[in-house]
Amino acid sequence: MRLTGGKVFDLERGFVERDVCFDGALLTPASRDGESFDAGGCWVIPGLTDVHFHGCRGADLSDGDPDGLQTMAEYELSRGVTQICPAGMTLLEDRLMKVCRTAAAHRRERRPGADLVGINLEGPFLSYAKKGAQNGDWLHEPDTDMLRRLMDAAEGLVKLVSVAPELPGAADFVKAASEDVNVAVAHTAADYDTALEAFRCGARQVTHLFNAMPGFTHRAPGVVGAALDSPWARVELISDGVHIHPSMVRAVFKMFGADRVVLISDTMRAAGMSDGRYDLGGQEVTVKGPLATLADGTIAGSVTDLMACMKTAVSFGIPLADAVRSAAVTPAQAIGIFDRVGSLEPGKRANVVVLDPDLNVKAVFFKGRRV
Repeated sequence: MRLTGGKVFDLERGFVERDVCFDGALLTPASRDGESFDAGGCWVIPGLTDVHFHGCRGADLSDGDPDGLQTMAEYELSRGVTQICPAGMTLLEDRLMKVCRTAAAHRRERRPGADLVGINLEGPFLSYAKKGAQNGDWLHEPDTDMLRRLMDAAEGLVKLVSVAPELPGAADFVKAASEDVNVAVAHTAADYDTALEAFRCGARQVTHLFNAMPGFTHRAPGVVGAALDSPWARVELISDGVHIHPSMVRAVFKMFGADRVVLISDTMRAAGMSDGRYDLGGQEVTVKGPLATLADGTIAGSVTDLMACMKTAVSFGIPLADAVRSAAVTPAQAIGIFDRVGSLEPGKRANVVVLDPDLNVKAVFFKGRRV
C-alpha cells in the first residue's frame, strides 16, 4: 500500500510531502503490491496512544468485563487511537485483580480493536483531600506488595501507577515501583518540596496536570512547579475544552514543550454515547454535552476521545505538529512502546491515520489493513 499526496508527520520537520508505504503490518521504504490510497490535501499521522482513559461506548475497564474491553478497543480504533492503555479507578484489591486478569486475557486472546499495550492504575494510592471522582472509601496507602500482586495478575501490562507523594510510605513506594513502571504524581495535596522529592525518587509523570492538585501560584508552585523543574517528568493534559482553559493549554505547551506533554482523554463510559446518567467507579455521573459531573458538581472524567482532544488543542492555537507529537509520540515514549509505534518510520507498525483538512478522521490503517 502506498499513501500518496498527503502531508505526512515527520519527527524532525513537522509535516512533509512524501508517500507512506507499507506491505503487511510494517511500514516500508517502498511498496511492492501496487495498491494506493489518495491522501491528497489530507494530513497523515501515526495512530495515537491514549495512556489514560477509563471507558467509552458504555464500557469501563473497571467493570472487568471482557466484552466491554473489546468494545472499548474497537471504538478507540475507529477514532484513530491504535494503542490503548486504559486506566482503572480506585477500587478494592479484589476488583482491581479482576481488572488486571481481564486485561491480561484480552491481550493473550488477541481480541479485535486497538492494541491493548498496558493498563494504568490511577487508584487507589491517592489523597482523600484531592480524590476528585475517586471513591474515598476505597483509597489505600501506598503498598508495594499490593502493586506487585496486581502487576503479576496483569502479566506485565501495568505500565503506569499513580500516587499522592504526601502519603505515608510514598517515597519508598516510588523508589520501588519506578524500577518497573512509570510512576505518576496524582490526586495530591503535595506542596512543591514534597512533589519534587517524589520526582527525585523516580516519579516521571503527572496525572492530568492541574486537576486534583493544588494550583500553580507565585509563592506556592506545587506539583506543577516541581514537574517543571524536573526535566525528566512528563505531564498529562486533558484538552477537551472542559478540564483546562485554552490559555492554560497554550501555557503548558510553552512551559513544558510538546515532547513533555502527554495528551490524554480521561474518558469515562459515556464517551461515544448520548447524554444521561452513567456509572464511574461506583458513583453516579451525569453527562450533558461535553461535561460529566458527580452529584456535587465535581468533574468526573471526560466524554471527548483523544483524537477530538488533539483537534481541540489545535483549535486553541497549538500547532498541529506539536499536538500530534503529544498524542502519538510522547505517550508511546512514556510507556516504552515507541520502538514499534508512534511515528511513521520504516520498520514500525503500519498504524496510520488520514485526517481531512478539518482534522476529521478519513481513514485508519491498522497493522497495514484499513479498518
